[in-house]
Amino acid sequence: MGPGTAVDWALLEEVSSTCIGLVIQMAINPEEEVVLTEEKGHVRLITLNQPKKLNIISPKVVYLLAQNLEKWEKDDEAKLVIIKGSGRAFSAGGDLKVFYEGKKSKDYCLEVVYRFYWLCYHIHTYKKPQVALVHGISMGGGASLMVPMKFSVVTEKTVFAMPEASIGFHTDCSFSYILSRLPGCLGEYFALTGARLSGKELVAAGLATHLVPLDKLSLLENRLVGLNTGDESAVTAAIEEFSLDVQISQESVLHKQEVIDECFSKDSVEEILESFEAESRKEGNGWIVPVLKGLKRSSPTGLKITLKSIRDGRKQTLSECLKKEFRLTINILRSLISGDVYEGIRALTIDKDNSPKWDPPTLGEVDSTKLDLVFEPFEEALELNIPENEEQRWTGKYEDSVYA
Repeated sequence: MGPGTAVDWALLEEVSSTCIGLVIQMAINPEEEVVLTEEKGHVRLITLNQPKKLNIISPKVVYLLAQNLEKWEKDDEAKLVIIKGSGRAFSAGGDLKVFYEGKKSKDYCLEVVYRFYWLCYHIHTYKKPQVALVHGISMGGGASLMVPMKFSVVTEKTVFAMPEASIGFHTDCSFSYILSRLPGCLGEYFALTGARLSGKELVAAGLATHLVPLDKLSLLENRLVGLNTGDESAVTAAIEEFSLDVQISQESVLHKQEVIDECFSKDSVEEILESFEAESRKEGNGWIVPVLKGLKRSSPTGLKITLKSIRDGRKQTLSECLKKEFRLTINILRSLISGDVYEGIRALTIDKDNSPKWDPPTLGEVDSTKLDLVFEPFEEALELNIPENEEQRWTGKYEDSVYA
């Protein structure tokens, strides 16, 4: 997968339940087992079980994940948690058509946003080893069940991206924290371009821990279950029995960091694009052309919000990033300064004309004063409640918030 594989609308259309970080599938069949759980000795297994929908993380999935992870963290008999997806994807994010319907009712999606960001904190800070077995698509919110894990195992078929900015949203689900901590300006690059990464590239970038061939993944799962322990040394040794050394292609975007750092360190999105365009005219930089094309098609408001969020994230704690992302999401869904997220979804999945009409249409017309509004803190009672006291770390649930 070469460096030109930036986010493109054709890729997003490939994903029948297109991802955006958040997963807003409100119409759930109550009989459908969207999450399967198993208890095998001291090992607990979670399977995302909507293969025809590429394992979207619906409100029901969020609720069940939180319920089981809390139960197992408190259970002395549970030593190791394994999470995987059924079918050909790990998790592709959410159904944007249903997300689009949410614009008709204020805060239609607030509950699942709150629950999922609250859950993201607990995934990052989980007290027992977790192993994600990741094949196929892992994008948007689905990737938040992969990257923060103690062990994230990917394959040659894994595809990762965070394409939110392109449709007028922002990099969420804790990724303003994760991406901002990558070397140099890779965080800005991945957040703004939505560039795809392969399994090898994920390991090389530090976004996954091991690469295991897809045909060995089920053998590894059986090996981990057979260990019947959460001892990290034993788990590491078991994974390494099946893992491959990673050597990325010279064409990989990870070998383009000198150019990326030069361009994506600029102060503004306008300056980044200007610098990137100048680089594209130099010999050997043809890889920039499709990436630049994607950037120019993206929502100006989404790009500016995302750049500020990543830059702020570099100075923020995990809790601060999640609280910020909650505010951004709610304000964007309320169309506080722009309705671009709904226009992006319309162009991608409703009318499928791939011709969004952004408002405002250019980067220069995005008002910096208005931009600051979406970052403004809420009143304390309206903020995402991240527990600061470790003894009460499972408090702050949606049910206990002022929104319930």
